[in-house]
Amino acid sequence: MTNIQDFPTSSESVDRALLLATLPRLSTPHFLVPAIVHAAATTRKRLVIVLFSRFFNKGTPHSNLDQGYLASQAASHTGRWKAVQEILTYVYVQATKVAQNMGKVLMEVDVLLKGMNEDVDESLGIGMEILFRVSGDSIPVPLPEAVGLLRTSYIPIDRDSPSMYPVTALGGTFDHLHAGHKILLSMAAWITSEKLIVGVTDDALLQNKVNKHVMEDISQRSNRVRGFLTFFKPDLVYNIVSINNVYGPTAWDPNIQALVVSKETLGGAAEIAKHRDSHQLPALEVFIIDVISATSANLDHQDVSWLKNAKLSSTFIRQWIVDNQEQPEQTAGAA
Repeated sequence: MTNIQDFPTSSESVDRALLLATLPRLSTPHFLVPAIVHAAATTRKRLVIVLFSRFFNKGTPHSNLDQGYLASQAASHTGRWKAVQEILTYVYVQATKVAQNMGKVLMEVDVLLKGMNEDVDESLGIGMEILFRVSGDSIPVPLPEAVGLLRTSYIPIDRDSPSMYPVTALGGTFDHLHAGHKILLSMAAWITSEKLIVGVTDDALLQNKVNKHVMEDISQRSNRVRGFLTFFKPDLVYNIVSINNVYGPTAWDPNIQALVVSKETLGGAAEIAKHRDSHQLPALEVFIIDVISATSANLDHQDVSWLKNAKLSSTFIRQWIVDNQEQPEQTAGAA
C-alpha cells in the first residue's frame, strides 16, 4: 500500500528519489519547475525523472491502424527533434542547477521519456526511497509494484495555468476594427510573452459578406491590427498573416501553444484541434473571449441589452456606413 504524505519540508533528504509527471504538450514544461527543484534539493545521490506523454508513444503516424488510438498519437521522433531536445535540456538544466548550487556536483540525474502505450520497466522503483508526484497529475499507465510501494509525496503546482505562453495565435476578419476586436487582440497579447500570430481573412473569402463594397481591404485590416497591437503591447513580435482557411499557421506550426477565440468561432477551434491531433502537432490551450457576442450571458443585463440593440460587430458598422452614405443622396433626390 502506498504511503502518501503531504509536501515534505526542505529539511528532509534521501539518497535516491523518483519523480513522475505527465506532459500535455510538446513545449518547455515550465510548470514542472517547483517539482523538479524540490526533488533535486531533497535528493543526495540519484534522481530519476520520468516524463509521460502521448507524444512519446511508440509507433508513427504510418503505423497499422490496429495499434489503436494511442499509437496514432505518436509523434514523428525525427520531426519532433527540436521540441524534445528543448524539453530534455530544460529538465536536466533545472535539476542539475539545483544540485550544483547545493554542492552536490556528483549527484546523478536521469530523465526518461515514456509514451502512454508502452510498459514501464518493473525495476524502475527498486532502490528508490521516495516517489515525488505532481498534485492532481494522473498517469494513465500501469506502474510497477515497486513504485506503488514507495513513500509518495505530492508537490502542489499550478500545472495548467502558466503566467504566459511564448507563442499565441488567433484569427478573424477584423473589418473596421472595433471594441470587440480590440478585446480579442488585447487578451491574446496579454497572455503572450514572445510572439503573437494573427490570421486575417483574405479578401477572396469575403465576397458574400453583407455590404462588401464598404469593407476594408486586407491591407487596411492588417495594418490596423498591427497598429493597435503595437500600441497596446509594443515589446511583442507580431506576425500578421493572410489566411484563406480556418487553420492558418496553426495547421503546421508546432511552436504555437495557445489559441484565442470568440464564442462565435469555437467551431473553428474544434477544427483546428482535430487537424493538429491528426497531424501529430501539440494540442493548443484554448482561451475563449465571450463578451464579444451580442448574446453573451457574461455581462450584466444592461450591457447585454445594449449589445443586442447595437450589435458590436463589423456587420453593424458596415450597415451604419451604408445607411449614412445613402440617406443624403435620397434626401437630395427627393428635393
